Amino acid sequence: MNPNLPTLGVGFGFRAPYLSSLFLHREEVDFLEIVADHYFDPVPEKQRELELLADHFPLIPHGLSLSLGSAEGLDKNYTRQLVSLIHRLKPPWWSEHLAFTRAGGVEIGHLTPLPYTWEAVEAVCKNIREVRSQVEAPLLLENITYTFRLPGAEMTESQFLSEILEHTDCGLLLDVTNLYINSVNHGFEVADFLNAIPLERVVQLHFVGGEWEQGQLIDTHSQPTPDAVWEVMRDVLRRAPVKGVILERDENLPPFPDILAELTRARQLWQGVTE
Repeated sequence: MNPNLPTLGVGFGFRAPYLSSLFLHREEVDFLEIVADHYFDPVPEKQRELELLADHFPLIPHGLSLSLGSAEGLDKNYTRQLVSLIHRLKPPWWSEHLAFTRAGGVEIGHLTPLPYTWEAVEAVCKNIREVRSQVEAPLLLENITYTFRLPGAEMTESQFLSEILEHTDCGLLLDVTNLYINSVNHGFEVADFLNAIPLERVVQLHFVGGEWEQGQLIDTHSQPTPDAVWEVMRDVLRRAPVKGVILERDENLPPFPDILAELTRARQLWQGVTE
């Protein structure tokens, strides 16, 4: 993993309803993360949107459906479109989830956790090698939430993640909200997880708030970031060489000043732990 990646600062996951407000507050947003899938073979309107964003902000493509954990390998058409977008934008890095979204040729429609087995490690590493052979920009892997643990685990989640990072030389997009949610739902300590992973691999963070549903905390990307997640972020920023922090908000979109307030808090938190 290249240790000389640029520090991008604090930004948010771009959502089209915020386009006008974003350009009224350009100086308060350091960079944007875009959902890569939204710009595959884009219609003219999305093409113009992408060009406008790329002209004014550093853009980080974030994939949803590469399905790095698929045992049958990568979908060639999806990979082609993703690679083409990355080549066009020339980002300092790009990211995908450590999950699978396709099995037996069927699109599952959501991020599915992987079994923590050596066989799964091998499948993920093989897929990562294939896509990285086509892309020069570093790949960051994101930890996901899961509602259940798949049976037959041969290691913990932190060990599984660490093995893949080690074998692929990828960076880590640490979603501190996902980490906190998993710790609540599955009864483990955030500190134990952080102590077990290679924090020197952390390049970027995600943060947002979720909701309680039927006794579980769910990653809905629909609420302000809770204090507990801010505390996890503070710990990670203190210990890891973070280069960028992104607020993800997908549902219950608030007025743009609320987005800016969270970005300001993240920036102040980051500055406070590095001074």
